[in-house]
Amino acid sequence: MNSDIFKELLLKQGIELSARQQEQFRTYYHQLIVANEKTNLTRITEEDEVYLKHFYDSLTPIIKFREIISNAESLCDVGAGAGFPSVPIKIIYPDIKLTIIDSLGKRLTFLDKLVKQLGLDNITLVHSRAEDAGRNIKLRENFDVVTARAVARMSVLSEYCLPLVKVGGYFVALKGPKLSDELFEAQNALTILGGQIEKTCEFTLPDSMDDRTLVAVKKIKKVSNKYPRQAGIPNRKPL
Repeated sequence: MNSDIFKELLLKQGIELSARQQEQFRTYYHQLIVANEKTNLTRITEEDEVYLKHFYDSLTPIIKFREIISNAESLCDVGAGAGFPSVPIKIIYPDIKLTIIDSLGKRLTFLDKLVKQLGLDNITLVHSRAEDAGRNIKLRENFDVVTARAVARMSVLSEYCLPLVKVGGYFVALKGPKLSDELFEAQNALTILGGQIEKTCEFTLPDSMDDRTLVAVKKIKKVSNKYPRQAGIPNRKPL
């Protein structure tokens, strides 16, 4: 998938890229490859794979859950790595207020330089573990949408992400295939943390064998002050 095919496929999904947005994605690809030579940001470096498995994949929440993303004024991305899915979403919706949380400073250094080169504003970068961010009064229950892409199992992700979501907002997880067992396993955590699965969507990325699952979890009540637990505990002892 090159830049032109990327544009055509998005147009079929009702997303029309402007010339500026196309250039932003080209710049993103170039800066990712340059930075990746010094900092291990991604193992995916071929242009066609970056456009498919990073850029297009990051935009699937817009394609599949458009009403959730388009109505959001604020979005927080937990464990964004090289900026996926939040920076591609920000390119499409430049007015959304974006916060990116990551525990590795080298990733945030890359993202700080990247968003300036892309001409994106209203972005806050937070160097923090997700568990610590969820206890930060400036971040806790402060976002319309919180995203996470293949960071951990749903039971763990829920404790990372739901404390950051406003009541009435959504946690959107970008996951791989065959998620039924993982979702069943996460039910206890979702109940404790005030989340309710509203939508799931299984699909295959275009012209590939790569299966994906999107999960939209609605926040229906506030989270107890007991959660998230201290850093490292959610992963070692999932709810």
